[in-house]
Amino acid sequence: MSWGSVLVRIEVFVAEQAPYLRIAADLRRRITAGELRPGERVPSTRTLVREWGVAMATAAKALSALGEQGWVRAVPGSGTVVAERTPQKAPLGRAALVRAAIALADAEGITALSMRRLAAELGVGPMALYRHVPDKDELLRLMADAALGEAELPEPGPAEWRPRLELAARAQWGAYRRHPWLAPILLNSLVRPPVLAAGLRLVDWSLRAFSGSGLRRRVKLQVIMTLNGWVGGLAVSNAFEVQAEQDTGISGDQRLAADMALLAGYLESGRFPVLTEVMTGVEDVDLDEAFEFGLRLQLDGIAALLEIDEPR
Repeated sequence: MSWGSVLVRIEVFVAEQAPYLRIAADLRRRITAGELRPGERVPSTRTLVREWGVAMATAAKALSALGEQGWVRAVPGSGTVVAERTPQKAPLGRAALVRAAIALADAEGITALSMRRLAAELGVGPMALYRHVPDKDELLRLMADAALGEAELPEPGPAEWRPRLELAARAQWGAYRRHPWLAPILLNSLVRPPVLAAGLRLVDWSLRAFSGSGLRRRVKLQVIMTLNGWVGGLAVSNAFEVQAEQDTGISGDQRLAADMALLAGYLESGRFPVLTEVMTGVEDVDLDEAFEFGLRLQLDGIAALLEIDEPR
């Protein structure tokens, strides 16, 4: 016996004292059995009155109940017909909500994300979202936690400090490149960033690089803060460019091309001789190239710090 037939029998049993529910249950059974197909007319109220011996209002109430449940729909000039049934969506949960918000922000930028727009993407009313998150700020925090949580940090990880911190920096950089909107959220305050489980995991994993180093606890935190702040700062500049392109449809290369005449005028004016000499014949610096160069300098600086007996 199928679940559909069981439910119909239960409904009929419960509805013994409600004639309109008995009628609705019977019509629903005929629809699920294929006796009435999508687009076909269902019995009219007059037919139901004749077949069931009920009042016109009772027959109309039965069809209205089926309409509210999405089984039938009224078609002007044709009467009431069986509605096209679409697969029922899985209940909306917080995880699905966050995934949808991340996908929207990735595709169109964080400025495109609003609770109303997200609700439309999910096919629900805006108030349905507030059953899972109290406000947009909390949604952004959950999004950042999920996006940063994608960073792969092997356990136990490298024992040496340099490869360990290099892996941590690359994990952050990868998350920022996949989700350009992430860096501005995390770097909104470097001293008091949002509390994220993924962020705490990253810092804890990074701090293990200095186990047994003799560095004071405050210095350890300052080193990690400086490294993470540098990675995030580079990512923020990229985030602004990506957001501008998403908002305007004009790429960074196109904006640069539009400013080339102004830039050339400044360089040819003689006011910036050293800059002009350095830039002559030099190709644009790729963002990932800048990351690799800067990361090497950051790690070299940490190496120098570790050689000092009493770091300040």
